[in-house]
Amino acid sequence: QLQLVESGGGLVQPGGSLRLSCAASGFTLDYYTIGWIRQAPGKEREGVSCMSSSGRSTNYADSVKGRFIISRYNAKNTVYLQIDSLKPEDTAVYYCAARYGGSWCSPTVLAYPYWGQGTQVTVSS
Repeated sequence: QLQLVESGGGLVQPGGSLRLSCAASGFTLDYYTIGWIRQAPGKEREGVSCMSSSGRSTNYADSVKGRFIISRYNAKNTVYLQIDSLKPEDTAVYYCAARYGGSWCSPTVLAYPYWGQGTQVTVSS
């Protein structure tokens, strides 16, 4: 019954924006560290952002700094990823993931026991 469900992906032109959502059920997100991870075809998974369980600490991969923002709306038990100034190289399946606790996080650490099924982001003219 513990689930993470991503939504909000789609086809967008370079320079455009999307807001991805990650809705949690079966547990409360504010007790968990949350990560956003992407995987392009034929490539390894890349952590792009994370948020500590308190929501006070957020971190980003160098490739997305200044363009991506992670946030959390506790009332909806949902985490968001705002993505601006999209580039073709951002094309990937985007996953949210969670692990219990955590006072800090790094986007390079992908050890999450809970994963969503992903949402496709395609950036193309």
